[in-house]
Amino acid sequence: MTTVATGTTGSTAPPAGRGVGPLLRAWRERRRVSQLELALRADSSARHISFIETGRSRPSEEMVLRLAEHLDVPVRERNALLVAAGYAPHYRETPLDDPALDALRAGMERLIQGYEPYPALVVDAMYNVLAANRGIAMLLDGIPESLLAPPLNAMRLTLHPQGLAPRIRNLPEWRGHLLAQMERQIALYRSTPLRALYEEVAAYPVPQTAPEGEPAEPVPYFALPMQIEHGGRTLSFISSISTFNTPMDVTVAELAIETLLPADPATVKYLHSLTD
Repeated sequence: MTTVATGTTGSTAPPAGRGVGPLLRAWRERRRVSQLELALRADSSARHISFIETGRSRPSEEMVLRLAEHLDVPVRERNALLVAAGYAPHYRETPLDDPALDALRAGMERLIQGYEPYPALVVDAMYNVLAANRGIAMLLDGIPESLLAPPLNAMRLTLHPQGLAPRIRNLPEWRGHLLAQMERQIALYRSTPLRALYEEVAAYPVPQTAPEGEPAEPVPYFALPMQIEHGGRTLSFISSISTFNTPMDVTVAELAIETLLPADPATVKYLHSLTD
């Protein structure tokens, strides 16, 4: 199944009353980099960095992009820095349903289908599900239609008391992991819509009883698994998230491909039995 979502994490417009200097200083402090260290990385001087941050010097467009690169600023926020400095945004934001991204969409579809029978999906920065394979559809079997109406949202589907939450055997640990992940994203993107989503899902009541099913085998996992009941069995998955390297488009930069890899032999055997 495929769903195209149009939500974004924010705007390229800078906060009212803030120039590029305070924004760059905030990113530098967030990365815990001194003015001298940033100057050495960007082939500049600590004096010049100080002048930019205090508004005594206006950086060139090239300098803004160079500092943003060395501070690992997200692509959307690089546009915000440029606008704050009085320049046009450098990175385009192409709608995912634009014909220019046809090849990208087709490639992502082939990629997640290639993971079957293991679950895989593509999400945007708001965790809206843009594409999912049959492994995901298998896990969502029995979920109320109200939660499956587009745009699907991975966090709502997972943490809602009528979603996957009652089926997750280690819900407290997995819920804590997801909320911490969202908190890191909020700190990175400073997104009001993402903050609203976090407050919504964090307020969902947590089921107090574990789902019925055979107990999970004690396995020394190398990462926190999601242990979920399906068909009277407990399946264990390790989540892996991939993003695009050196993106030049805001939309592409905010895409993530999440795969749920089996964490034990029993899960592998069960998933392959569904396709036999």
